[in-house]
Amino acid sequence: METNSRKLSFEFYPPKTDLGNEKLISIAKDLELLKPEYFSVTFGAGGSTQEGTFNTCLALKDKTNTVPCAHISGVTSSKEEIKSILDSYLEAGFKRLVVLRGDLPSGVGGYGDFPYAQNLLEFVRSVYGDHFHIEVGAYPEVHPQAKSADEDFINFSNKVKAGADGAITQFFFLAEAYYSFMERCEKENLRIPITPGLITITNKESLLRMADNCGAMIPQKIIGDLDGLNDEDVIKYGIDVLTRLGEDLLSYGAPGIHFYTINKLEPTKAIVESLGL
Repeated sequence: METNSRKLSFEFYPPKTDLGNEKLISIAKDLELLKPEYFSVTFGAGGSTQEGTFNTCLALKDKTNTVPCAHISGVTSSKEEIKSILDSYLEAGFKRLVVLRGDLPSGVGGYGDFPYAQNLLEFVRSVYGDHFHIEVGAYPEVHPQAKSADEDFINFSNKVKAGADGAITQFFFLAEAYYSFMERCEKENLRIPITPGLITITNKESLLRMADNCGAMIPQKIIGDLDGLNDEDVIKYGIDVLTRLGEDLLSYGAPGIHFYTINKLEPTKAIVESLGL
């Protein structure tokens, strides 16, 4: 493995209120002191908050000095709709994207012109060349909708070959999952940087729900340890667990860490400081 450059990035979701927007900018300004490479901004199911994604990216560009990175989903969208969105990003001067398939909204029967993230990535490259730096998703513990681990890895490999510049993993708690995934990538000569994504632990029920939705494995020890802890102790416990995990990943040679902040300053800041990043 190459010596890691210990890059940081932080992910936000678009707030729905003016107060939420103010809080997010305040959080972003605090996290900016940690010198992240970029701030990424998510979207809702079926791209339902794509306008919110764009507006949040604009606010981050206006109020901070950190590069904004928009998530974009092709699900249910036509090529014309996606081109309109990307033209807006182009005009605003944005140069980073996270390209994902996205989840179908309930009651919608088809994926539109982009059934897979690979299709969207190929479209972006065909229209805009290398203007955008593109990250894609990676699943060390297998995408929950994949038929098998092999099929899932083939899908990831196709995204790399379609022109991905880098990848961000779904969150996980077992370092071995990342190691195994990286070893397979090395064997298949997939040489893009693959940044582990980590999510902070602030509430047991919400953690279990999110893990179930994305197919992430939570070790039984963590589930048992969280039983009976009050809110403050859950956060302290999570900082300890994620700090140890981050240390293991960076020691292995991960190119950095991407934090799913859930629009909270703490405990992400505490973990970054504990890691000495």
